Formats: sequence, C-alpha cells, structure tokens
Amino acid sequence: MNSIFRFSALLIVFFLFSNCNSFAQKKTTLSTQIDSVLNISSPKFNGTILISKNGKSIYSNAVGFADFDKKTPLKMDSQFEIMSNTRQITAVLIMKEVEQGKIDLQVPIRKYLPNLKQSWADSITVHQLLNHTHGIVDPNKPLAFKPGSQFKYGNEGYPFLGLIIESVSKKTYAEMASALFKKLKMNNTFCYSEGNTQNLVSGYMNENNHLEKAKNTLIAPEKVPSAGIVSTANDLLIWNNNLHKGKILKPETYQLMLQYNIENQHNVFGKEKVGYGYGLRIVDKESPKYYGHTGLGNGFSSVNLYFPESDVSMIVLENEMNSNSDLFYKTGITIKNLILKSNLLNQKQ
Repeated sequence: MNSIFRFSALLIVFFLFSNCNSFAQKKTTLSTQIDSVLNISSPKFNGTILISKNGKSIYSNAVGFADFDKKTPLKMDSQFEIMSNTRQITAVLIMKEVEQGKIDLQVPIRKYLPNLKQSWADSITVHQLLNHTHGIVDPNKPLAFKPGSQFKYGNEGYPFLGLIIESVSKKTYAEMASALFKKLKMNNTFCYSEGNTQNLVSGYMNENNHLEKAKNTLIAPEKVPSAGIVSTANDLLIWNNNLHKGKILKPETYQLMLQYNIENQHNVFGKEKVGYGYGLRIVDKESPKYYGHTGLGNGFSSVNLYFPESDVSMIVLENEMNSNSDLFYKTGITIKNLILKSNLLNQKQ
C-alpha cells in the first residue's frame, strides 16, 4: 500500500509540475514572439506593454523614450494620455450615479442639464450619449440624424456626460474621477489640466520617421470626460481587475455597459462590425469574447483589451502617433493577434 501511495503521490507531483511547466512555456513563447515583433517593428515601437492573466502580469516591457530630446527612458509607471480610453471611465462614473438612482439612462438630458439652449436636449438621452447615437456633430449646429437611429463616433457626446455627472453629484468631474482612482489605488492616474501634468511623458507625431513633439494638447477643459485621463499601464491593469470583476459596479449595472443595439467597425477589433456599449466595444459573436477601447491623438495611442473567459488583459500605450492612418495601433493589433493564436486564452487557470 505504501508503494502504491508513493507512486500516486509522484504522479500528482508530476502532473502539477507538467502543468506549471507547460504554462511557463506558453508565457515564454508569447514573450519571445512579442520581443521579436518589437525588435523588427517599423516604425520603431515607443511605449509600454502589459499583458496579464488572472490579474497578474505575465509580460511587461517599456521600450523607448519618455522624451526623445533628453533621452529619458520610459518606465512601466510612465504616464500617458489615454485619450478615448477615458470614455469607459466616464461611463462608469455615470453608471455609479445610475446605481444611486440619480440618473435615468432613458430620459432626455434636459432633466439634468436644464440650462442647455439647444432644442435637442429634449430628445437626446443619456443612453444615446454613451453609445454615440446622439447625432451631435457640433453643439451649435442641428443634429446630423435622429437620436438613436445611427452610430457616429466622435468627441461631442462625452463632454455632456461630464456635465451630467457634475449636475447630479454637485462635484466637479475631476473630483469624482479622482475619488474613484484613490479608492482603487490607481495612484498614477489623474485628470489632465494645464496646471496638473505630473510626470506625463511627451507625445510625438511621426511623419515618415521624422519625429516632432506634439505642440498643442487636444484636451481642452470641457473635453476631459471624453479624452482627458492620464494613466499608466500598471494602473489600467488595476482598472481592468476591478471593473471586469465586479468590484466597481453591481453585476447588473456592469452588464448594462456590455449591452448594445448598435454596431461599428474598428480595425483593432477586426474587419467586421462589433457592438458598441457604454465606453466599450464588445466582440461577442466569436470566441474568444473580448471587450475594450482605443484612444488616439496629440502624439499618443492606447489600446486596452480584456478577455473575460480567460481573465487576460492586454494594455499597449504609446507616446508616438504615426501620421499614416494605416499604421494606427499597428503594434497593438499585432500583439492582439499573437494572443489570439496563443494558448494564453485557455480557460482560467
């Protein structure tokens, strides 16, 4: 019996060791592939990359410079403008007010912004601001289409969501966002302002491999809820680990963010149209499912994706933006495709 017991124990140890070794090999293979991509990429990648599984980093890399003139190297805690990835944060702030009964997603925004002079405030809902079906192309011009009838991605809706947050909370957008970041211990994330840039890296435009520092920020004060959050790869992993695991919103509220009645194509998410929920694009017609968003402008680029079935996050932040639109998000797309072909997206381990 003792020999049988010892043999069984050895089998268990061998099985566990084989599994751990197999997962380690998967990590090594993917890491090697990513490193190879970075070594041969043209134009040269400049930014930070973080991939996690089960909430823990399995690959991280900071490549290039925070400031090309000073040759200041990037670090994993370097701060980047995340541009439109701000929108999922604004959407969460809205949904937290929904949970408190302060916002109804389906009522016209006039209820929360009574001083708006535009007549469309009587027809556009909070829901339509969140999913870009509002029709606003310029606050001072007529709507481009009947609210709810079409999707048009743009920068005009989310600033009004920021005003609604301020209206119902009686606090500034920055105060509400900062309180959430503090609670989540996202210590290197903040709302951009001219007087508050902390250690924000410089953004660069790349035109035919000629780098020029971006001179004018796209983040006017009123645009902060649309594109004004500054963050790090490490902090965005904290965000993913909280948002997608029920630590910020109630499960039913979180599910509202993932529901959609409109679709749109975006190259990071493939050639086919995918759903657009509240500050998140949703790929759910194929396996594996994944959610996320992108951001682009002012010499910066960001991709933040989450694969729920395997608890994998992929975060790519760049402070170099190519003038050639065919090269937008090039490295992020390549790394996403490597992940999709890897064994990393097996069920949670």
